Amino acid sequence: MSAVEVEAEPKPRPGLWTRVSAVVYDPFLWVGERLGMRAQRRELLKHARGRTVELGSGTGLNLPHYPDDLDELILTEPEATMVARLERRLRRSGRSARVLSTGAERLPFDDASVDTVVSTLVLCTVDAPDAALREVARVLRPGGQLLFIEHVRSDSARLAAWQDRLAGPWRGFAAGCRCNRATVELIKAGDLEIDEVREASWRGMPSIVKPLVTGRARPKSAAA
Repeated sequence: MSAVEVEAEPKPRPGLWTRVSAVVYDPFLWVGERLGMRAQRRELLKHARGRTVELGSGTGLNLPHYPDDLDELILTEPEATMVARLERRLRRSGRSARVLSTGAERLPFDDASVDTVVSTLVLCTVDAPDAALREVARVLRPGGQLLFIEHVRSDSARLAAWQDRLAGPWRGFAAGCRCNRATVELIKAGDLEIDEVREASWRGMPSIVKPLVTGRARPKSAAA
């Protein structure tokens, strides 16, 4: 049986589009999942270990891909409409995990208390990604790791121009997603050192979010 523990702070009632986004999230991603994103999640998450915290868990699409021998799995999600769907998927999975209603910018964990942080298609949505990345570095133990899949600003000047042009409308449609965010550069500029990164493509999705990176980073103090 799965163990579901939800810790939530009172939040304003979600707007109509936020509720609609939660409903259409899985169907919208369905083609992309089948055309490769599911396999990329599986390949990344097999490296999770120890006490693992996932940022912005959404509806729980990562759940099937975590190893069974984790010490602890904690799923964080700030949107109440997503949390409800995440809880249902967690119960169906039979996996033991905690669900915390919290954002990535303020993680409720002690310093150096987490072995693995997971971020898949999340850093584009947070309002203060530099603060979120500082929190990741703070909570990771020496030798800990950030595992990430993120869509990023394109290296193609033509596509990047379209990302800039459509950033506003896309953000409104996609629940705050910034399609033109240079996430790798943000990681490098903070307290994390990238161990490995590779480029990929989000097949089956709109061109402005197709450029992906997947990889692993760790606290710079540990890297040194």
